[in-house]
Amino acid sequence: MQIHIGNLIRDELRRSGHTNQWLADRIGITPRTLQKLFNKPSVDTQQLLTISRALGADLFSYYSMSLKESPYNSRE
Repeated sequence: MQIHIGNLIRDELRRSGHTNQWLADRIGITPRTLQKLFNKPSVDTQQLLTISRALGADLFSYYSMSLKESPYNSRE
């Protein structure tokens, strides 16, 4: 499963009902930088933690789910 965390952050922001400006202010970046972040397939873990806290959502869970679905996770 390929994860595009930028898309998932944008989706979570939409679900929250907050604006791009609101999130940008909370995480200390400009709305323009936030727009660029939405296009990134990956982000720094510290930044993802900051965003998760701001949105009140565990965005790391997408990676955990991916690990559970991985064919390399077999113990055979």
